[in-house]
Amino acid sequence: MVCILLGRGFEESEALVPADLLRRAGVDVALTALQGQEVTGGHGITVKADLSLDQLDPAQVEMVFLPGGLGGVDAISACPKALELVHAVHSQGRYVAAICAAPTILAALGLLENRRAVCYPGMEEQMAGASVQKGTPVVVDGTLVTGEAAGSAFSFGLKLVELLKGSNTAQKVRESVHYHG
Repeated sequence: MVCILLGRGFEESEALVPADLLRRAGVDVALTALQGQEVTGGHGITVKADLSLDQLDPAQVEMVFLPGGLGGVDAISACPKALELVHAVHSQGRYVAAICAAPTILAALGLLENRRAVCYPGMEEQMAGASVQKGTPVVVDGTLVTGEAAGSAFSFGLKLVELLKGSNTAQKVRESVHYHG
């Protein structure tokens, strides 16, 4: 399962576009609230999560995904259980994905040391240890996947589909949504 962590103030398009693309590809996706069942994003859109972090079985997570949005990033950064999940998934060699401001969480955890990554333009100084690939929508370095910003949500989501389901499935999803980016 792909666990998408949602903290209050998350960037809606960065969470929901990849979630939609992954589900179109047949991937089990759990929109996971840090607490409760409903989470309001940075632009006032409230999402009913599939489950809360307390209900999540970490053994079922093949990828943990952190969307950006400064409020959501702050919420994840302040949640020890979320940070423990990220560490556990990474240490077990499973995928960790983050987009926009969220790669700064990975950098703060030391996961991007000597790794290629991308983040929201202007946040490069918070990417200590990473080799930031400016102007690149998506960067994959081993099991770490980073995306630049909301405008990269489709490219990022399709890359996640490719990693989990293969390039043929990613191409079929790309064609089904008529994405030409």
